[in-house]
Amino acid sequence: MPNSAVPPLVPTADDAPVTLDRRTGPYGEVVLRQRGAHYEIIANGCFLMDTSDGRSERLLVRAAFAELGERDRPGLLIGGLGVGFSLAEAAAEPGWGRITVVEREPAVLDWHREGPLSALSGAALADPRTELVEADLVAHLRQAAHDGPRYDALCLDIDNGPDWTVTDDNSSLYSPAGLAACRAALTPGGILAVWSARPSSAFEKSLAKAGFCRVRTDEIPVARGVPDVVHFAARPA
Repeated sequence: MPNSAVPPLVPTADDAPVTLDRRTGPYGEVVLRQRGAHYEIIANGCFLMDTSDGRSERLLVRAAFAELGERDRPGLLIGGLGVGFSLAEAAAEPGWGRITVVEREPAVLDWHREGPLSALSGAALADPRTELVEADLVAHLRQAAHDGPRYDALCLDIDNGPDWTVTDDNSSLYSPAGLAACRAALTPGGILAVWSARPSSAFEKSLAKAGFCRVRTDEIPVARGVPDVVHFAARPA
């Protein structure tokens, strides 16, 4: 489907989703839907995220910044643009230095640049610290580890988390090789924060095995079901 402006929000019944854009991208089908006053992103038929809350996505960035302590203008990588909550949170914090967002789906980038999701991310995208990179996240991390620049914090919101991926290749991020790439792309003492739709004790063990320290999991209550969580870990100084 050609890239085109997405229609603006129109009133709908809360239980009647309306498809605004549907594309077959390099990793399968992605869909932008409107449900009532909110937008949803669906990938390969599986719900990924919507604009109804955003607390856990914002915490992902806010807590990572707090973990860094007194670093001067730390560099941040956000893995996955999603509906833009993490980027908006980062741009609202003047203490961050450069803010790099890596997103592999061209459709998601279009929905933020020229579609309705620009209402959430427009100001952040205009921030001179912000850079959008269309790339596979693991490939970008490996390049950063090899050629630089490295990051003080990695805030990753990819798929539904380490135990529940919509596309098989996303699981590579949570593999030993993927976590090694994360660790190598961080500066000493840098922070890795990973969003997940549910807790994963196995992932905590994987982080420790990958050479991270200060591993912990913060839970964020949601309206229904198990809490969202953010897994935190640090590269040893």
